[in-house]
Amino acid sequence: MPRHYAIVPAAGSGARFGSEVPKQYLELGGKPLIYHAIKALCDCSRIDAVWVVLSPEDGWWQAYDWTSLGAKLGALFCGGACRSDTVVNGLAAIADVVADDDWVLVHDAARPCLSQQMLAALFDQLADDPVGGILAVPVADTLKRADGQQRVVATESRDGLWQAQTPQMFRYRLLREALAGKQALTDEAGAIEASGFQPRLVRADASNLKVTFPADLRLAEFILQGREQ
Repeated sequence: MPRHYAIVPAAGSGARFGSEVPKQYLELGGKPLIYHAIKALCDCSRIDAVWVVLSPEDGWWQAYDWTSLGAKLGALFCGGACRSDTVVNGLAAIADVVADDDWVLVHDAARPCLSQQMLAALFDQLADDPVGGILAVPVADTLKRADGQQRVVATESRDGLWQAQTPQMFRYRLLREALAGKQALTDEAGAIEASGFQPRLVRADASNLKVTFPADLRLAEFILQGREQ
């Protein structure tokens, strides 16, 4: 039976957040932001190992105690200049452990509110899928296209549009081959699509948000506190 592994690319600086501390290490509920993203993966019994892919110059990781997350967690200091490079380097580093047909889940370090229910839906709906897929939510808001002066030039149809989330789950060999030679991709599904495949959309919900701006951090804390109660 194929096994399941997870990679968390965390080599970025989180420049859009506007903090001197890398975004993945900002405090959320008394822990670094990345802790919550990793914990959701480590708590899942169907995932065999979780690797965080960090910059070779990362000086923050060793300052924290990660032992509470268990033995399945590992750190790889081989991150690249962009997300796709980091994932590619991480996939190469685990080549001796993972089989071609094993599943690899790639999850954002700044997406701390992933639930076990969402993970279960991903596993169950993709178990026999020939391609793999991603968590996503249908676009609900009206979409406007702007010009260079931030004035509306068109209202875009939202029919059939989904907002991509993570984890994104694909077979190891397919994902590695799809990412080879591709640059500036914002998610793994884009590489799979560029290779001629159609990833499946697995419906999640808006609570699986990505922390991009300071207000997102407060919202994530509210969501996590609500689950504890």
